[in-house]
Amino acid sequence: MSRRLEAATIVAASLLAAFAVALVNFAWGGGLDVQVGLTFLVFIVSFGGFFAAVQTFAPRATPLLIPIVVALVGLGFFEIYRLDTERAGLQRWWMLIASGIGVLTLWLLTKRGTSALRRYRNVILLVSIGLLLLPNLPSDWAFPLKGLEVNGSRLWVVFDVGFTRIQFQPAELAKLGIVIFFAAYLADHQRALREAHRRFGPIRIPEPRQLIPLVMAWAGSLVILVWQRDLGASLLVFAGFVLLLYAATGATGYLVAGGVMTITGAAAAAVMFDHVQRRMTAWLEPFQHYEDEGFQIVQGLFALGTGSLAGSGPGLGRPDLIPNASTDFIFAAVGEELGFAGTVAIIALYGLLIAVGLGISFRSREPFRKLLAAGLTFILAVQVFLIVGGVLRIVPLTGITLPFMSYGGSALVGNMVLVALLLRISHEEAR
Repeated sequence: MSRRLEAATIVAASLLAAFAVALVNFAWGGGLDVQVGLTFLVFIVSFGGFFAAVQTFAPRATPLLIPIVVALVGLGFFEIYRLDTERAGLQRWWMLIASGIGVLTLWLLTKRGTSALRRYRNVILLVSIGLLLLPNLPSDWAFPLKGLEVNGSRLWVVFDVGFTRIQFQPAELAKLGIVIFFAAYLADHQRALREAHRRFGPIRIPEPRQLIPLVMAWAGSLVILVWQRDLGASLLVFAGFVLLLYAATGATGYLVAGGVMTITGAAAAAVMFDHVQRRMTAWLEPFQHYEDEGFQIVQGLFALGTGSLAGSGPGLGRPDLIPNASTDFIFAAVGEELGFAGTVAIIALYGLLIAVGLGISFRSREPFRKLLAAGLTFILAVQVFLIVGGVLRIVPLTGITLPFMSYGGSALVGNMVLVALLLRISHEEAR
């Protein structure tokens, strides 16, 4: 894809988002209004500016990433607008902020590149753990930065300066820092992990001293996340840890061990936490518990069934009947209004995005960049699988959001930083 075609695709995706908003207005009895023009303007400023920054700070980066991201954000935005116009207004601001932070990430990596991340991996790990701890700040003290508990989980931080309150999830950025640390450590110890082993009968395990620092970093992050009852993020970090170990060593034993530990951890969490028990019940027996635990899943399934092949049309369905439709269940909401065809298109876009990310990893010659691109792509892929699988009852619900599509500024910022890192790696490996 040429740069001109990339720019044209970004404009086309922005027009598509504005057109979808117009269709929602028509369905409501309205017409072309300021919301349509504002949507197109914000998309062009956000992603057009990001595109211009890539041409300046990473001109050799792949042209395939940004158009896919814009298409996914556009599909999610029209559904957010259809569900809650106030949230749609906030999401437009978050698009501008997320793109700006993505540009800042590219600029900061201009001189030293991603090698700076490898050099300061321990500092990045400490900052990431600090971010994970932030939601445990008191909620009632006088300092502007406060922790916030929502639905029994302490995942949020509120910055209250009197005239406004900004709410965000530090874990969205912390998970990227943890992946950076994992990739840097594995790149430095890749050969030892592959070749240095101890035998216990027929079983071979890596030399323990090579794994101890990595396991301690993972376990520390996981303890904090479980303590805060953010089990979705805990599973995401663990999956990234196991998949990166496999990518670095090629040993399938890590995948088997990771699967066993995941099942064991899920069983333990179901015993320890009431909300995990409710999610397991909703997953296994949603129709038997339609009025309580299973209500959200059943409404999502009804929405997907109502959408049929082509959907009810933008603004013509009833996705508002699904609890938390703009966050946890936006895939079901879009499925009702765009139908099976729309959900297949979304899955195809995510498949292309993951393929591009893994392609960057495969083409990378430097070990750290190879593992970092793989790790970033892995956590994106696992996140998509967990939320889409949760909606379709393939796996239990984990409470995480669908990347780029769900409402939420923290997730959008974190995902734009992820895209910026992939673009920078692509640029450096194109030399």
